[in-house]
Amino acid sequence: MQQHAAPDRPSFPRPRGVSFSSPRQGSTSIPAPFRASTRASRLRGRSLPARTSTPYAVVRRPMQWAIGLLLLLGLLPAYAQAQSATTAEQPRTVLVMGDSLSAGYGMAAHEGWVSRLGERLARERPGWRVVNASISGETTAGGSSRIVGEVLRHRPEVVVIALGANDGLRGLPLHEARRNLARMIGASQHVGARVLLIGMRMPPNLGEDYTRGFERNYRELSDLFDTALLPFLLDPIALDRNAYQDDNLHPTVEAQGKLLDHVWPALEPLLH
Repeated sequence: MQQHAAPDRPSFPRPRGVSFSSPRQGSTSIPAPFRASTRASRLRGRSLPARTSTPYAVVRRPMQWAIGLLLLLGLLPAYAQAQSATTAEQPRTVLVMGDSLSAGYGMAAHEGWVSRLGERLARERPGWRVVNASISGETTAGGSSRIVGEVLRHRPEVVVIALGANDGLRGLPLHEARRNLARMIGASQHVGARVLLIGMRMPPNLGEDYTRGFERNYRELSDLFDTALLPFLLDPIALDRNAYQDDNLHPTVEAQGKLLDHVWPALEPLLH
């Protein structure tokens, strides 16, 4: 039998950098242009080794923290002293909310009992001051509308509420005066102030029910809110005709000292 020779296999030009030989360990060599990108793809997802800090960088951070801490500790005593000095320099306040009886009607401003209270505080209670927010003609409704602004402005330690006389002289409803006084007490206590409630009395010509109810308002509010109470501001001069000005309503300059002496025993325990 005639044997036929196998046809020659066509030969192709071999690409540079490509090997068609049998792979070693199951790997195939990769063309050079693709090697870098393939290596990058294998490294993708692996964390790179952290860059080693120099010895100086390692030591520098703890030293910076230590220096900052020492500076802070050195400044704290000076800051505390400054805060204490600031607090010590700020006087504590007695805020007086009253009407013409406390505003010094018919006399110079410094002659009224509230101004004299400021002088006594300076002598006997250094570090305290008085702010007189009294207005002639003021009613409990007026005081109620002003109280929030006054206590927020002055931040008093003690609030003296001496209102109601004008309500009584006008015959205004007792429940309205009670509500207004309650709001004033509540606003004062809300900012942490202690309250001295100073009452008034009405002449009998307004009727027994009204005069008794008028006095009772102060007692019951004082019990309800646990305030200090002075039942009647004019008690030491009530029966002294010479202690009043020509209108028979407002005390004279000479009577102001008696009013202060009357208020002081009720006020002094609150100055702590």
